[in-house]
Amino acid sequence: MGSDSRIGLTPEQEQELATGGDVGPDRTDTIMLVHVPSGGGATTMVSLPRDSYVSVPGFGQDKLNASFALGGPQLLVQTVEGATGIHIDHYTEIGFSGFASIVDAVGGVDICVPYPIDDPLAGLQLEAGCQELNGAQSLGFVRTRATPLADLDRMNNQRLFMSALLSKATGPSTFLNPFRLWPLVSGAAASVRVDDGDHLWDLGRLAWAMRGETVTATVPVGGFEDVYGVGNVLLWDRERAIEFFGALEQDEQIPADLLAPAP
Repeated sequence: MGSDSRIGLTPEQEQELATGGDVGPDRTDTIMLVHVPSGGGATTMVSLPRDSYVSVPGFGQDKLNASFALGGPQLLVQTVEGATGIHIDHYTEIGFSGFASIVDAVGGVDICVPYPIDDPLAGLQLEAGCQELNGAQSLGFVRTRATPLADLDRMNNQRLFMSALLSKATGPSTFLNPFRLWPLVSGAAASVRVDDGDHLWDLGRLAWAMRGETVTATVPVGGFEDVYGVGNVLLWDRERAIEFFGALEQDEQIPADLLAPAP
C-alpha cells in the first residue's frame, strides 16, 4: 500500500515532491495485491482501484480506500480479504518521502513513458520515451492522473514502475555496489511499515520473487456509478472477479481471458 503520508517531510521537501502539504488523515494512493506462487512460476501483481465500491466491515458499502481512513491497515486488509476471498499474509506500506528516497538510493529507475505527461499538480513534466526518473519524478509518475484514462492509466503506470524498481533494486548494479545497497537497505528499514511479525527480509523475498516473469493485471472492471454520499465509484465485474481471485486463492495462474478487459 502506498499512502499519501507527509510525515517527516520538511516544507522544502514538500515543495520539491509537490505533495501539496498536509491534507488531513493519511489516505491510500496505491493498493496492490501481490501473489507469489508456492511452486514457482510467475508472480502476479494486481492493482486494486482505490475507488472500488466494496463492503467495508462495520461501515457498509464504500470506496476501498475509505477502509484505510476509517480503520487503518487492519481494516484495509480485512476489507480486501472480504472483497477478494484471499487471505493476506503480509502487509507493507510506504509514504511519499520513503518512496522518493528508495528510488534515489538505487540511482534512479529506467522507465519507458508511454505518452508525454504535463501535470503541475504532481510536479511532473515528461516527454514520451525511455528515460531515467529520480525519486521526485517517480513519485509524480505514479501519482499523476493527467492522462487520457486518469486512474486506470495511473494503475498501469504504478505496475510499470514497480517492475522497473524491483528489477533495479535486485540487479547487480545495486547488489554489488555497497554505496547503493546500504542506502537502499537503511532507507527501506526507516521508511517502510510492515505488519506485526514481518521483517525487512520479507521485503527482500518479495523483491526477489518479482525479479523474473511477473504477470500484471487490474481487477476486472464492470463500470462506474455515482452513489449518493460516496461519489463516483468503480464497480467490479463480479462474475469475472470471482473467477479472477479464485485462481489466485487456489495458487493458480489467472486465465488469460481474465487479464484483458471484458469484451
